[in-house]
Amino acid sequence: MISKELPKEELYGLISQLKRSAVSIAANISEGAGRNSDNEFLHFLGVANASSFELQTHIIIANRVGLLNDEIKESFLEKLDEIQKMSYGLQSLLKNKKINLYNLKSKV
Repeated sequence: MISKELPKEELYGLISQLKRSAVSIAANISEGAGRNSDNEFLHFLGVANASSFELQTHIIIANRVGLLNDEIKESFLEKLDEIQKMSYGLQSLLKNKKINLYNLKSKV
């Protein structure tokens, strides 16, 4: 098993990267929503998408080194896939001007 061959600090490094990329997804969506234009929001959604693919990679690596079993890996990847679909869907709506979040904010 590969995980037994890795130094402990590498395992903790991977765990740290998993947490960092997961937090980055939510933080970038939130920050983008607080910006002044749809284009700024789109930028931050793009950063969140990049973090989601980074997280996906870390999950696969964690599975391969024995930190996550296949069942947990698949569960995480399915949830992450849904998050990615929602994010890309929102990006598509914003790009095609089918919604304007900033007009909605002013009505709340």
